[in-house]
Amino acid sequence: MVIGLLAVVFALVVVWRRTPGPAKAPVTADKTQLDSVTQEAGHIRARAQTEATGILARAREEAEQAAQGRREVEEEIRAVKDEVRELRGDLERRETRLADREQRLDQELERIEDRAQVLDQRKGDLDRRAAELDKLAAGRSKELERVAGLTGEQAKAELVAAIENQAKREAALVVRDIEHAARSEGEKRARKIVTLAIQRVAVEQTSESVVSVLHLPGDEMKGRIIGREGRNIRAFESVTGVNLIIDDTPEAVLLSCFDPVRREIARLTLERLILDGRIHPQRIEDAYERGKAEIEQLCQRAGEDALVELGITDMHSELVGLLGRLRYRTSYGQNVLRHLVESAHIAGMMASELRIDPALLKRCTVLHDIGKALTHEVEGSHALIGAEIARRYGEPEDVVHAIEAHHNEVEVRTVEAVLTQAADAISGGRPGARRESLEMYVKRLERLEQIAAGRDGVEKVFAMQAGREIRVMVKPDRIDDIQAQVIARDIAKQVEEELTYPGQIRITVVRESRATEFAR
Repeated sequence: MVIGLLAVVFALVVVWRRTPGPAKAPVTADKTQLDSVTQEAGHIRARAQTEATGILARAREEAEQAAQGRREVEEEIRAVKDEVRELRGDLERRETRLADREQRLDQELERIEDRAQVLDQRKGDLDRRAAELDKLAAGRSKELERVAGLTGEQAKAELVAAIENQAKREAALVVRDIEHAARSEGEKRARKIVTLAIQRVAVEQTSESVVSVLHLPGDEMKGRIIGREGRNIRAFESVTGVNLIIDDTPEAVLLSCFDPVRREIARLTLERLILDGRIHPQRIEDAYERGKAEIEQLCQRAGEDALVELGITDMHSELVGLLGRLRYRTSYGQNVLRHLVESAHIAGMMASELRIDPALLKRCTVLHDIGKALTHEVEGSHALIGAEIARRYGEPEDVVHAIEAHHNEVEVRTVEAVLTQAADAISGGRPGARRESLEMYVKRLERLEQIAAGRDGVEKVFAMQAGREIRVMVKPDRIDDIQAQVIARDIAKQVEEELTYPGQIRITVVRESRATEFAR
């Protein structure tokens, strides 16, 4: 490009020199014009050199960049070649390993095939031996039947019986070991909990009765109670619903009624009439109404006191009143309200030991016999009646279920229901809590002895400690120690299934060996 510019300037100078000027132009003018052209040509030359220098610098820079790019491309090509070389080496190594593995697999396959052939041969030998053994077994069975004089079924029955006895013995040993390991800790803790609970809340025993005795200031009061032609006693019995018995007992009359609340109202009414001295039908009605209101207040207060003792405050007032009515109700000589409070304390202590909410357990237990307050008025089981009452007055479903299931009339589904049953049994079964009629007591003892005496190998049976222990004497030549354990367990199971009793019954099997010799 620079050479081209120089050529252009040179051409202009030549043309200018060859062009003729005016004839009469002065020489100085030509010289001036030549200087300007020369000067302009210098400028052009300088610019051309500058441009040429820039172009040369850019060309060098582009050449350096091209060289740098070439080096980078060469490095990338070299890296790719190295990577390809490594991949090729990996592929070759993998191919080698695969070839070795294939060779080993082929060898293993050959060994398996050889082993399969050996196994086939052994199977054939075993089949032949099995056939021979079957023949020998058949012959042996026939020979055994001939020698023993027993058929195969009879021998099988004896063998099954022997195995069954052996299994019972082994099972009894295992069960005994397991029970011993469990009771070593469990009985100690359970005994402590139950003993503390019973000692803490045990209450006195009361006598169950349907008769109340009211003492009079004198025998002349009997005539005033009877009234003219018996109108006062008829009015009294009609208003109160209680039978008033006046006999030869000095200075006393009897009030008889199956409903203890009604009997208590009648007793209070008669006391008021005797203190007032004015006895006639109108006064009887007035005294009955006042006595009924007072008993209702006493029942409400008794229910509230029981709940305060247990720390329960949020309960429907109707339930509180029904609970208080149980103050005048007894069951097997045990006051029902005190039984409920005692059971609730026991349940609360057991719940605390088991990390369960004590308040919920106390609520379940204190209401479990609430239905007994209405069994004189409504037919049915007190457990189901109580559950319906609790449900009606908004008690939680856990409480309702514990009430209806505490006598197993409904299948037990919750831990609360189980603990309610346990607390109820402990309160009713502790010594001195309840009494039963002589007839029922004798029948229970007789049945206990019959159950134990019906076992094979039993020689004597004694029901002891008011029916809380059965002592069984077995024949030592027919019963060994393990069979004695089995007999004790079987008797306990049958007693649990057939009899209803408070607390627990201990079964003791005694196996005594005696050696007798005479000196002559």
